[in-house]
Amino acid sequence: MLESRIRDKELLKKVTTAEEAALLIKNGMTIATSGFTPSGYPKAVPLALAKRVKDTKEDLKVNLITGASVGDELDGELAKLGIIHKRLPYQTQKDCREGINLGKIKFIDMHLSHLPQYINYDFLGKIDLAIIEAVGITEEGYIIPSTSVGITPTIVQKAEKIIVEINTSQPLELEGMHDIYLIRKPPFRQPIPITKADDRIGFNYIPLEKEKIEAIVITDIKDNVRPLAEVDEVSKKMADNLISFLEEEIKFGRIPKEMLPLQSGVGSVANAVLAGLLKSRFENLEFYTEVIQDSVLDLIDADKVKIASGTSLTPSEKGLVKFYNNIKKYKNKVILRPQEISNNPEVIRRLGVIAINTAIEVDIFGNVNSTNILGCKMMNGIGGSGDFTRNAYISIFTTQSIAKSGDISAIVPMVSHCDHTEHDVDVIITEQGLADLRGLCPRERAKLIIEKCVHPDYKDMLNDYFKRALKGGNLHTPIILKEALSWHQRYIETGSMK
Repeated sequence: MLESRIRDKELLKKVTTAEEAALLIKNGMTIATSGFTPSGYPKAVPLALAKRVKDTKEDLKVNLITGASVGDELDGELAKLGIIHKRLPYQTQKDCREGINLGKIKFIDMHLSHLPQYINYDFLGKIDLAIIEAVGITEEGYIIPSTSVGITPTIVQKAEKIIVEINTSQPLELEGMHDIYLIRKPPFRQPIPITKADDRIGFNYIPLEKEKIEAIVITDIKDNVRPLAEVDEVSKKMADNLISFLEEEIKFGRIPKEMLPLQSGVGSVANAVLAGLLKSRFENLEFYTEVIQDSVLDLIDADKVKIASGTSLTPSEKGLVKFYNNIKKYKNKVILRPQEISNNPEVIRRLGVIAINTAIEVDIFGNVNSTNILGCKMMNGIGGSGDFTRNAYISIFTTQSIAKSGDISAIVPMVSHCDHTEHDVDVIITEQGLADLRGLCPRERAKLIIEKCVHPDYKDMLNDYFKRALKGGNLHTPIILKEALSWHQRYIETGSMK
């Protein structure tokens, strides 16, 4: 059994316990790991490290770099014990988030496509140790990734030492699903030879210097995937608005009948909106995206998908079981690439990707906040939304028009934090309607967003604000500065924007 997972016989000598491997982690180290969402991340060694610190009361701090978010066994356990000194580039775990917002963890929020280059050029200092989850090791000592690729190809090249977790809960049938292509540094960088979403251009393993492997740990801890909310009426309405828009674009010849590749962000809202495509007339869909969630697997089951290219499989627990039970079918439809490729602006623009991401709030001019609640409280991070939004053929943001049972309007006079400016945002969709902002000046954008996207409870308030703003002397972008953020302040003081 072990020989089928570790085909390089020399490396069998490196097999050890998680506790022994965790002893390689020292205070002050920069640790980089596999994982992109709670998928394909190391679990046994972080848990052993947490137990060691808990038992010994050792004062240990590390900087932690991952591809994106990871599971509780890594972010959660280390954050609760105060082990994480600095974290980047994205997270979704509650204890980690709390540590960031309390100032206990230094957090760097980054575009995910930028991270591999930052690592390659030592902008973040040296990588002392990489911890990688794999389903196996080839005869040459190369790594066969599990359910995500992320930054793994980069960090195994840059790390001084490597720990590999062979996860036997991940099926060996994953081998062959990956497409590993490495980008050279400027001035030797070449065009990425992807002209179609289903192009394969690399290896199905990750090459590395096997001498750097210090320890191999055998584990069977499953990905701690998270549930996705059920598709509700609000999500259905947003999906209907999206499908109507896409059909109109095809009617006017702005999108080909065969459709262009789609990208969708992570999370329940994104998953629910994509689920609306199940009942649409669209066939042979292509995805060139980061994460592949339940809705994409459902679309594959319905024979509506030609190819789904991403860097991570991120289903719910139910979706993960379905994936494992039907892995041969999905293997023909799924390609997992490094995030430097899945999120690459060059490829996104060449393919004409239609990007669909989720906003926390949108202002009346089309600026989008996707990271910070009330401007200062980090939620998750920008992730890959900027990679796709700025370079998409059409960039779309979806959001429910209200939150907190109606106490918050998701459409406001001015966003409290701006991640995506009006220059990069083409379409806003809520359950109320859709605003196509292309070719509109700021005043026109404001009128359309208020008319089409705002909840009835807030429409009169926003119209009143905008009419008063138009009486000012600066009419290109009419703002009453002292009032623009008052909606957020009112919520802080009274618990409602009304």
